[in-house]
Amino acid sequence: MSALLHNGVFWSAFLAWLLAQGGKVPLAYLRTRKWDWGLWVSPGGMPSSHSALVSAAAWAAGLWQGLGSPLFGVAVAFALIVIYDATGIRRQAGEHAALLNRIVADLQDGHLPAGEALREVLGHTQWEAFWGVVLGVASAYAVWFWWGR
Repeated sequence: MSALLHNGVFWSAFLAWLLAQGGKVPLAYLRTRKWDWGLWVSPGGMPSSHSALVSAAAWAAGLWQGLGSPLFGVAVAFALIVIYDATGIRRQAGEHAALLNRIVADLQDGHLPAGEALREVLGHTQWEAFWGVVLGVASAYAVWFWWGR
């Protein structure tokens, strides 16, 4: 447990995730003028906590282990897969959910039993992922400068 408490890569990733998830609440408020505290635990939205977490972990691995280390290479590959999934596959699943919700709403006008709405915000736009990466890299630098150099 002591080793985890002194692991700069872990803390970089955790900080990036915490800032990204926490940042969704005030950013959504600025857009909608309504507080939505459920965004703390919700997938999707701005910025991408997926992109922030994996980019912070990858960059921190590069800072602590070196950009030529195998660990950095694996971390970057992992980050690219997660970011691709967040902006591609999960985004498409959200668009499918939106279409299904519209179909269900149309069918319900014909007196069909009400169904539960599908979650539509599952993935991220490229812009949300980009800002997640920026936040992740900045978090890794912050922890590295504060703790690791």
